[in-house]
Amino acid sequence: MSESNPKSPLIKSKLPDFKQSVKLKYVKLGYHYLITHAMFLFLSPLVAIIAVHLSAFSLQDLHDLWHHLRYNLVSVIICSALLVFLLTLYFLTCARPVYLVDFSCYKPEDARKCTRQMFMDRSSSTGTFTEGSLEFQRKILERSGLGESTYLPEAVLRVPPNPSMAEARKEAEAVMFGAIDELLEKTKVKPKDIGILIVNCSLFNPTPSLSAMVINHYKLRGNVLSFNLGGMGCSAGLISIDLANDLLQVHPNSYALVISMENITLNWYFGNDKSMLLSNCLFRMGGAAILLSNRRSDKRRSKYQLVHTVRTNKGADDKCFSCVTQKEDSTGSVGVSLSKDLMAVAGDALKTNITTLGPLVLPMSEQLLFFATLVARKLLKMKVKPYIPDFKLAFEHFCIHAGGRAVLDELEKNLQLTDWHMEPSRMTLYRFGNTSSSSLWFELAYTEAKGRVRKGHRLWQIAFGSGFKCNSAVWKALRKVNPTNEKNPWIDEIDQFPVDVPKFSAI
Repeated sequence: MSESNPKSPLIKSKLPDFKQSVKLKYVKLGYHYLITHAMFLFLSPLVAIIAVHLSAFSLQDLHDLWHHLRYNLVSVIICSALLVFLLTLYFLTCARPVYLVDFSCYKPEDARKCTRQMFMDRSSSTGTFTEGSLEFQRKILERSGLGESTYLPEAVLRVPPNPSMAEARKEAEAVMFGAIDELLEKTKVKPKDIGILIVNCSLFNPTPSLSAMVINHYKLRGNVLSFNLGGMGCSAGLISIDLANDLLQVHPNSYALVISMENITLNWYFGNDKSMLLSNCLFRMGGAAILLSNRRSDKRRSKYQLVHTVRTNKGADDKCFSCVTQKEDSTGSVGVSLSKDLMAVAGDALKTNITTLGPLVLPMSEQLLFFATLVARKLLKMKVKPYIPDFKLAFEHFCIHAGGRAVLDELEKNLQLTDWHMEPSRMTLYRFGNTSSSSLWFELAYTEAKGRVRKGHRLWQIAFGSGFKCNSAVWKALRKVNPTNEKNPWIDEIDQFPVDVPKFSAI
């Protein structure tokens, strides 16, 4: 934004109205995903009919059938061939179930806590920010929805700050190893049992890689499949889940360890470009470790089963591609610039992702209403009000990336969600800030700590990030999660939440 026009908004704070422009091609894409599972839809009634007939068979009927087949070679060959064909078809097209055994979120020590006033004091003490920049950061914080107990790494809190490679590695090790240690303790899985390792961190990509640091620290086996995802923004956590799901389809009896995090130390901005100062105000220290399994024996002890992943990428559009960019400002200071078009881009990506996901998860009644109004508007050119499906009928719980207050407000309005549905996202933003790709897991941990998860409940995780990408993951709870048996960052203080978060809170 130009300094000559201080009254113009840095980022437009409204998402586009989803009701006004639903594109038919994304609906078709959602139904395409649904049709890829058509084999199961067609075979299910056949299996049910066969089961009903077999249940009516008596022992005499089975004896007569066996006696008939015993002396009829042609019938035996045909039945055997059909059975072999159907079984082969089933195993070739059937996806392996992927279970979320457990997950853990890293909660930094109390010495890393940073109140909003402390944030302003540290920013002022650096001597690099102008009075205008300090006032801008103050105004952002007062409207951000962040509370007084978020966390920043030691190198940023120190006076003067000490952003160095050694400090960045120190932060990465604390976050990754802290989350993994707790996860291994909870699941009783040995490091040598892990066959797939995926680490995502957008802005910090050292050599050796973060995944190599994990392998070295835990002495993982030599044939572990390791991946290090960088530069993919806050949506990278669900990209990692999708990648792990694909790998678990072709590597039987495997555990996949996914680590989602961001690194603050080397990415703190010390310049005065307002579009780059936003990340200082919102991003905080945090990370999560997730253990996935395709072992059927793990189903009984796992918390969730992965049902769907839907990924949307708008990177082919120049405006979408450049709306979140790491670059130098006019003085050479490196930071992440957020374009004023960010909300519009995010809204378009969210709308595409949601429209694609709808046919996979919505009940038939909602799909028929949506499809009927879409046909009336797009094909018959009728002036009817678009119908936005009620996603509350498809999911019991929502984990929406806690990227900022404005996005949460707009999503609540567009998806017609209640305060209860938005509570995990708002409380995560308040208590931990924007922890990038790991925020979804802090939100799920909040839901568990509140004792809200029951067997059969459906959970929707949705995140967006640079590129521009929007990704969704749908989970089904395999059992009730008892908070008294849980160890997560909310347990010791969950009785204090929810709290009222005013739209403006003076520092």
